[in-house]
Amino acid sequence: MNPDLSIIIPIHNEERRLPLCMARLMAYFQEQTYDTEIILVENGSQDQTGALAEQYAEENEQVRVLHVAERGKGRAVRAGMLAAVGKWRFICDVDLSMPIEEIEKFWVKRHENYDVLIGTREGAEANRVGEPHYRHWMGRIATALIKCFALSRFEDTQCGFKMFSAAAAAELFPLQRLHGIGFDVELLFIALRRGHRVAEIPITWYFDPDSRMHLVKDSLHLLKELWLIRRHARRGDYDGRVAE
Repeated sequence: MNPDLSIIIPIHNEERRLPLCMARLMAYFQEQTYDTEIILVENGSQDQTGALAEQYAEENEQVRVLHVAERGKGRAVRAGMLAAVGKWRFICDVDLSMPIEEIEKFWVKRHENYDVLIGTREGAEANRVGEPHYRHWMGRIATALIKCFALSRFEDTQCGFKMFSAAAAAELFPLQRLHGIGFDVELLFIALRRGHRVAEIPITWYFDPDSRMHLVKDSLHLLKELWLIRRHARRGDYDGRVAE
């Protein structure tokens, strides 16, 4: 029997943060009435992350582990989404900068015939806690680039918490081409292009000082991937052919 919800967590060199993440997830989902699976996608780690993930899987039947050697968060998320069997599939960052209790906002919204639900840290109903001004402006620069070149309707495509119906995941992720910082934008671009209904969910989000974002490097990488999205769209790569 398929679980109601799959949680997909990409992890790279996360031996320090993974234990706290798993403790919070397991405590929360043990209290819920719906069935959940947790998929840890270990992505080219050089520490004990992989061994730690395997230990969680051995101790709990809810947990599965995938190993994706080639680096790239988008690649890891894609592998987890396509391996998931839940009726809904949730991308979750290991830092839990969005407290896992906030998933209730997504869970309730699923009844409104949306295919994709994305967390947003922007708007009056969202709450950003402890974020330095420079970090917020990093995000606004990225959003300005995304609005200009790919998606004009969303204020926060880069929030790491998103939920897809099983049908939407099965259709969208095989078409995904990008594996870097722009993979979120690409998936939303494809979703809208193919007529899926997408809703933004305002969340409470806590800044993590261990963030691995880099202003210049990531902005340049994002620009490149936005250009690639436009190129793939012109070539018809999002119109039905499956990515290798």
